[in-house]
Amino acid sequence: GLMKDKNDFQLNISWFIHIHEDDIPLCERKTVTDFCYLLDKSKQLFNGLRDLPQYGHKQWQSYFGRTFDVYTKLWKFQQQHRQVLDNRYGLKRWQIGEVASKIGQLYYHYYLRTSETSYLNEAFSFYSAIRQRSYYHQVNKEDRPELVVKKLRYYARFIVVCLLLNKMDLVKVLVKELSEEIEDYTQRFNTEDQLEWNLVLQEVAAFVEADPLMILNDDNAVVVISNRLQEGGVPPLEQGMVVGQLTLADALIVGNCNNQVKFSELTIDMFRMLQALEREPVNLATQSSKPGTLEPNEKPAKRENPHKYLLYKPTFSQLYTFLSASFKELPANSVLLVYLSATGVFPAGRSECEGPYDFGGVLTNTNRDVVNGEMVQKRNQAQKEMHCLHPGDLFPFTRKPLFIIVDSSNSTAYKNFSNLFGQPLVCLLSPTKTGNIFNICLTFFFSFR
Repeated sequence: GLMKDKNDFQLNISWFIHIHEDDIPLCERKTVTDFCYLLDKSKQLFNGLRDLPQYGHKQWQSYFGRTFDVYTKLWKFQQQHRQVLDNRYGLKRWQIGEVASKIGQLYYHYYLRTSETSYLNEAFSFYSAIRQRSYYHQVNKEDRPELVVKKLRYYARFIVVCLLLNKMDLVKVLVKELSEEIEDYTQRFNTEDQLEWNLVLQEVAAFVEADPLMILNDDNAVVVISNRLQEGGVPPLEQGMVVGQLTLADALIVGNCNNQVKFSELTIDMFRMLQALEREPVNLATQSSKPGTLEPNEKPAKRENPHKYLLYKPTFSQLYTFLSASFKELPANSVLLVYLSATGVFPAGRSECEGPYDFGGVLTNTNRDVVNGEMVQKRNQAQKEMHCLHPGDLFPFTRKPLFIIVDSSNSTAYKNFSNLFGQPLVCLLSPTKTGNIFNICLTFFFSFR
């Protein structure tokens, strides 16, 4: 397979060899050919990532490994042969930036799949180096809007990583730079995506301003407080408790609130919850901003965070598929956490029964039954809402230890959650209305079974 790919690709660069056949020494010609092959192979593997299953732990690991391996070779190769590639291939700095950006994306997506925050640091390292070394600086001088879009997308991805690492000062700088880049882009090119990029700016600005609480130190400087678990910050066990009886191993974080602040496919609720399920990255302050040697197989110091699925506005079938995958792969003596931040769905009429499908639940996504964010009422009030996660929908998963958090205007639909199989079960339900923060703390409903 690899030889066929290489032979096919050599045909694609035959124009290069033919035109410059007399000018290029054989060794330099081979350098260019090998670089083109690695570049093409890396793109093929990267594009194949989107076809990998989003759930399950084992199906994708070998493919990620092969992709990391090719990008490792490509990055080292362009470093070792930069002069030949500059002179013979015409390698541009933005092309180096694209390779670095793809590596940053690889690390970010590996973080999403593994929940290991060390990979988030690696993504930051590459994204930061692109900016510091001005890899995309010359893009603005080219009359090619698609190259500018690559730069804008890089900024958007870098901002997401900085948000997740709580680098809020840097986020504000990046947003300012992105705003200037978008303004320059829309003035130079008559594009149809101006509104789309302006919406990106509005979303990230709203995201940054979503938490008005500011903490100052003795010097009146703003202190960023992380939601992640700090080293040595684990509270001591109560007397009589045994370590290791149950471990939180997997989590589904669902965001499906109408009109909630979000950036990319991450709502503010999802953002806070995912950090609460992670340990603080090690050596964050000393992370190098230079892309070093890529060795994805030599993993950084492992931080045993629970595995997470982030589901933004999933349909019922998507949510159930991921729930089933988590349930299937949950290790022994482990707990599955389901966090539901979603708009409440209420029953169309009063029911004589009080079963697990008679109180509504939380919204699941559908394009057919939502008009301007409002649910269309069902014609037949005797029917249950289809696009809703009812309490009864979660009953099959109580065969294993389950921790449910419902943050919704209809959280009380889950208050009589039945424990049918005698496994450990916790339901934490939010108040149904937002009020004074102290009242909210007092009115949180705990249901232990």
